[in-house]
Amino acid sequence: METSNVSAATQIMEATRALEPLIKSAADTIEAERRLPPAVVEAMQKAGIFRMAVPREHGGPELDPLTQIRVGEELSRMDGSVGWCTMIGVTVGYVRAFMDPAAAERLFSSCDAVAAGQVVPRGRADIVDGGYRVSGRWTFGSGSRHAEVMMAGCMICEKGEPRRLADGQPDTRMLLVPASKCTIIDTWDTTGLRGTGSHDYMIDDVFVPATDTFSFFDPPRYQRPLYAMPHMFLANHASIPLGIARAAIDTVIELSAHKVMWPSKRPLREEGQVQEAIAWAEASLGSARSYVFDVMEDIWDTLCRGETLSLRQRGLFRIMLVHVHRIAKEAVELMYDTASTSSIFRKHPLDRQMRDILTACQHRVVQTNICRPGGRMLLGLDPNAPFF
Repeated sequence: METSNVSAATQIMEATRALEPLIKSAADTIEAERRLPPAVVEAMQKAGIFRMAVPREHGGPELDPLTQIRVGEELSRMDGSVGWCTMIGVTVGYVRAFMDPAAAERLFSSCDAVAAGQVVPRGRADIVDGGYRVSGRWTFGSGSRHAEVMMAGCMICEKGEPRRLADGQPDTRMLLVPASKCTIIDTWDTTGLRGTGSHDYMIDDVFVPATDTFSFFDPPRYQRPLYAMPHMFLANHASIPLGIARAAIDTVIELSAHKVMWPSKRPLREEGQVQEAIAWAEASLGSARSYVFDVMEDIWDTLCRGETLSLRQRGLFRIMLVHVHRIAKEAVELMYDTASTSSIFRKHPLDRQMRDILTACQHRVVQTNICRPGGRMLLGLDPNAPFF
């Protein structure tokens, strides 16, 4: 890592850790209002969190993915919804690496501005002079309540029909629309990650200039390691289970020092079952964390050498994301059981941590069936799936 980037990484990590009192004090508000409070968003922007992946040409530090994961892990430890919104918010840096710089300058107020939205092409973009007329409804717009711009995956239509590429596949693009031109539909009433504001959103016949579109399947504008793998933005998913599970283990360690068991009247930490549970949780999470960083370090070193990733590396990338979620879920479940009846109260941290990890594990990116195309790649076969 360049010296300037080392300095930026250190500064952002220090600023991130300093946010803990603010984030912890906002926990009830985050849960009740189902969004991040403006004060938390502003503090995260001031800390430089959302700009981590922004290209240098756009004013960002262009930090390596390992640093991004560490920052997201810390924030997820403080609050799962904050960690999730970090993962979504950081994606804007990768978006800016693929889009027209002048359009980015016009759409975003600064390099700390946030975009939200959906990659899946649920919308329709009809070709017109100078751009597209866009309509559609999308789900899971995480961060929609504090985003300046909404991303909308669309099928490109020409003369009323979907346009096809040379291989016969439908032509799709991501279109960027100012949030003021979108309608947020209040649908996000969930078990966990309630503070992410992942509502549906709708766009009704809005003109989008051709410059305000991009595709992750096109070459990036900046030929540098961070943007060489089009779906690198998915790496930040790993930070969320790592942080939530870390928080759950810490919660039980703290609880075990003062909770007294009946009828022994001994502190919880003196129970052999509790000692064994903590040991297994630490080992499991530590192993999964090491696997995340082993896979990412290997990928990052390869990209920094200017080399193409192998089928095996690409397969392990997606397998790693599934694995860390499964292991973190097991660790949180073990901690929930270990705390016994303390866990069942909504005000207890383990209730929130359990709900958050269960919700995070439902995301399509980390479903167990993702291991199938990953396994195909380990066997030297084509994955037959997008974003691999």
